[in-house]
Order: sequence, then structure tokens, then C-alpha cells
Amino acid sequence: MSDSTPAAPVVLDIWCDLECPDCHLALSDVHALRARYGDRVEVRLRHFPLDKHKHAYAAAQAAEEAAAQGKDWPYIEAVLARTDELARTGEPLLLDVARELGLDAEEFDTALIDGRHLLIVDADQAEGRAIGVTGTPTYVVGDERLDGGKSQGGLRERIEEIIDRLLAERG
Repeated sequence: MSDSTPAAPVVLDIWCDLECPDCHLALSDVHALRARYGDRVEVRLRHFPLDKHKHAYAAAQAAEEAAAQGKDWPYIEAVLARTDELARTGEPLLLDVARELGLDAEEFDTALIDGRHLLIVDADQAEGRAIGVTGTPTYVVGDERLDGGKSQGGLRERIEEIIDRLLAERG
């Protein structure tokens, strides 16, 4: 039995707008990175709702309510899988997804009305702006920021190179 504690995972922050089609496409990269690295990488969604997507701010708040109810990533992935529908239908889709996942949709509705998750969304957005995020998805791993809104091509490979380097540095 070893007394050593496992190294903290490499953190990959993904600045995301849940109504963004490019963020929807980025899900395949997230799945591949999770499959390759497992618990050696912590993938964190950070909210960056864009003004051009009128339901993104509500979707970010809804994702925080899903986290409060214990199903953050299942909810995030379900909403990202339906970005076109979210653009057309808005908040009713957010409540439908909650119901489909067995979450308390009434509590989602209340959370969207009372704004209990606004501070989290606003803080993420402010932090994103402070580090230069202008579009989504934007990835931050180590001290490197990669803009996936311009092109997804080659992006996962670049993220893997950075993660591999950071993991090797940790021993």
C-alpha cells in the first residue's frame, strides 16, 4: 500500500454557450478526452452565454439548477444535443430536458424566475472576459487558451498535447 496521494487532475475549462452549435460539435472532443484520460483530467463547463443566442443565459442558469439536483453533465449534454430546438423554443425545452432526466422541472422553473444561479453565470462570464474569451467554445488548459469557435480542426490534438505535457511534468 502506498502512502502517496494521487496527483490532482489536470483541469480543462470549457467556456460554453449552451445554444452554440460549435459547442454542440465540441461534445465529441469532450467524450474522447474523458475516454482517454479518465480521472486524470477534470472537465469543467464554464458559462459564457453569447448575446446573439437569446436563450443561452437561461440555459446556463438551468444547467446550474441541474448541477444543484445532481445531474449537471447529463443535462448539459442533453441541451447541447438540441441547440437548434433551444433556439426555436427557448425555456420550454429547458424544462422538457429536466423532466426527461427525472429532475424537478417545477424547481427549474422557479430557479429561472428567482434568479438563484445568476451570480454563478455572471461570475463565469466575467472571468471569461478577463482572460480574453470572446467566443465559444474556448478551452483553457494549463495556462493556454484555445479558441474552438474559429475552428474545431486539430483542436483536440492540441489539447491532448498540452494535457500530456502537464501530466508528464507531474511525474
